[in-house]
Amino acid sequence: MTAAAASGRARARALAAVRPSERQLAWQSMEFYGFIHFGMNTMTNREWGEGHDDPAAFDPAGLDADQWVAALKSAGMTGVILTCKHHDGFCLWPSDVTAYSVASSPWRGGKGDVVAEVADAARRHGLWFGIYLSPWDRTEASYGSGTAYDDFYAAQLTELLTRYGPVFSVWLDGANGEGPNGKRQIYDWERYYAVVRELQPDAVIGVCGPDVRWCGNEAGDTRPDEWSVVPRALQDGERTADRSQKADDGTFARLVRSDDRDLGSRAALVGHEDDLVWYPAEVNTSIRPGWFHHPAEDVQVRSVDELFTIYLRAVGGNSCFLLNVPPARDGRIRDTDVAVLEQLGRRIDDFRSRRIEATATTVSSGTPGDVATAWPGAAGRTPWRPDGTDPRPGVTLAFGRLRPVEAVVVGENITQGQRIEHVVVRGRRDGRWTTLAEAHAVGYQRILTFTPVEVDAVLVEVTEARDTPVVAHVTAIGAAS
Repeated sequence: MTAAAASGRARARALAAVRPSERQLAWQSMEFYGFIHFGMNTMTNREWGEGHDDPAAFDPAGLDADQWVAALKSAGMTGVILTCKHHDGFCLWPSDVTAYSVASSPWRGGKGDVVAEVADAARRHGLWFGIYLSPWDRTEASYGSGTAYDDFYAAQLTELLTRYGPVFSVWLDGANGEGPNGKRQIYDWERYYAVVRELQPDAVIGVCGPDVRWCGNEAGDTRPDEWSVVPRALQDGERTADRSQKADDGTFARLVRSDDRDLGSRAALVGHEDDLVWYPAEVNTSIRPGWFHHPAEDVQVRSVDELFTIYLRAVGGNSCFLLNVPPARDGRIRDTDVAVLEQLGRRIDDFRSRRIEATATTVSSGTPGDVATAWPGAAGRTPWRPDGTDPRPGVTLAFGRLRPVEAVVVGENITQGQRIEHVVVRGRRDGRWTTLAEAHAVGYQRILTFTPVEVDAVLVEVTEARDTPVVAHVTAIGAAS
């Protein structure tokens, strides 16, 4: 091996040596969870309220948190993140540091707490609970003053992180407009992170946070390849804030940029090898054009086909999928949204149920372990690790007869980092192998779909890797009948 080749191999192994934290591993296994945008904006039919709306406007007589959570669960979601306070500053819990909250509203006689009701409903239905707390507050007088506002914001974080049980995610966006005094606040991100780490150490912090990265758009668009190992500079909260929405309009929700399509290939990481982090992506979008409910959008709910496609590309593209479902002014999710969520859940269940059991599993080297029988998130399974000298590691799943196949699911054991840089899927018929799909990044999970084809075996080969691949699972999915 030449000195240049040895140096290149060492650099590649350094990329593979970056590993996720325990909280990131737990988050990644959740795969799909929901966002609930609800608050004063729901009552006023706005996306970005200006603050100072009369608390008397908040009175959702039919609010039913169990209906919200049950609807999300029917889609296969594992958690729910609630907008506890949006940019307008109205708090869905009785905060000790502001009067602008549900405590000043007629709802539940001023004794209500939406955060408590959603957190309790999540626990009853077996979902994890998360919080969104906007750093921008268009009502609070101290916004833009520096430390005084940071004290206020930290106090509200503390309330939310100590009153409602375990929290799996603290979702921070970068909206940063002017406050009542005409000034913008310079957010003390590190202080906010420290509060979360102290009070909820198992919670991930995204997307202006160090644990989970924004995919870069709100349209549900996904990159061709999503890498979890990226330059540390991407964790800069101010950088994310600079790319966040700046105005109250509907165009940003469907805006897709093309200037950051490759964040983590080996070529993209040249020069950053000494300052890398594990920073996985979350794909977020709404079931409707807006994030809050608007009656005019009742006929614009996304179809199950569109949502299932986003699901396959997000959950099947080394990301998690965060889908927003906004309740209406009366406090209930509309029947159309509920029906689409139920259909989506059935579609996901059907896809997973079409897994084809192999009659024989062979590997190019090493022992297969549980690679052909494990499924994403399965604990206590033995991954497949080929010999370090294997020039073309591969797993063959034989079916014993021709079977119609439309997808192959591949996952790495990411406790050992993200190693695979190119994978090829081939199918066999009449003794001949044909390429069905290929990809670069794999990570936690990659779902490779293709036109249904009848084959009697599939072969998954790793043709490029940063280090010896460690494959958690390989699964073939049969075509729908």
